[in-house]
Amino acid sequence: MSSLARLNRMFSSQGKCFDVAIDHGFFNEFTFLSGIENMKQAIETIVTAAPDCVQLSAGQARLLQEIPGKHKPGLVLRTDAANIYGSVLPRFLFSELMDRAVEHAVRLDAVAVCVNLLLLPGQPELHHQCVRNVAQLKTECEKYGMPLMVEPLVMLPNEAKGGYMVDGDIQKIMPLVRQGVELGADVIKADPCDDVTEYHRVIEVASGIPVLVRGGGRASDEEIVGRTVELMNQGASGIVYGRNVIQHPNPAGMTSALMAIVHKGASAEQALAILQGESKA
Repeated sequence: MSSLARLNRMFSSQGKCFDVAIDHGFFNEFTFLSGIENMKQAIETIVTAAPDCVQLSAGQARLLQEIPGKHKPGLVLRTDAANIYGSVLPRFLFSELMDRAVEHAVRLDAVAVCVNLLLLPGQPELHHQCVRNVAQLKTECEKYGMPLMVEPLVMLPNEAKGGYMVDGDIQKIMPLVRQGVELGADVIKADPCDDVTEYHRVIEVASGIPVLVRGGGRASDEEIVGRTVELMNQGASGIVYGRNVIQHPNPAGMTSALMAIVHKGASAEQALAILQGESKA
C-alpha cells in the first residue's frame, strides 16, 4: 500500500507544508503547557487559521477529528513520549514508543506519524532506543501506507545551557538527518543550523526526502519570520512550528503569516504586515 495518498493530503501541489505542533503535553514538562492549557480552544484557533497539518498525540487527536466539515488540517500523530526536555536530566532517559502506533494513526485518519531520532551527548542508549523505534515504525508504516516523519534532534549538553537546547552545529545535524533518511523516513523534521544560509547542505544530504524545519523555543516575530523566509529560500519543503505559534499572543495571525511565507513566497516584511493586520494573506 502506497503512502502517496496521505502525503498528497499533507503537502500542497507545490510540495509545501506547514505543520503546527501542539503535542507538547506528551512530554510531562510544565513549561510546555503555556498556551495550550485549554487544548480544545487552542486547536480550534489553529484550525480556523487553516495550516496544512496539526501535530497531536493519540489522546488529543479526537479534538481535531471531531471538528465537523471537510476542510480540517491533516493530523500528524506523535508516537513517542520522551523525558529529555527538563532543565535537569533524570537519571534514566527514554523515548518510549506507544503500542501499535500506526494502527492508532490509521484509526485516527492521520496523514503521517512522527517519531524522535535523538542524539544527546553521552547518551548512546537513548539513541539506540530511537533507532529501534524508527525501524519498528518503518515496518508498520509500510504495511499500512502511513508516511513516516522522523525528527532528528541534536541537543547540547544540559550543563551548557539547561534543558532542551538545540545544537545548531551543521556537522552534527547533517549526519543525523542522513541517518533518518537511511532508516526510511518519508519526511524529515529537522532543526535549523546556526547559519541558516548553509541549510541547503541539509536539504542536499536528505537525498530528495522533504525537509520540514523545526521552530524550537520562542523567538521574536522578526527573528522567526526572517529565519523562515531564508529556510524556504534554502530549499526547505516547509516548517513544523509549535511554541512560536501556540505561545504567541496572536496564534491565528502568526499561522497566517507563516502560511504566506511557505505557500506564497511572502517576504519577511509582507509576513509581518499580515501578522500585524495590515494586509491579508
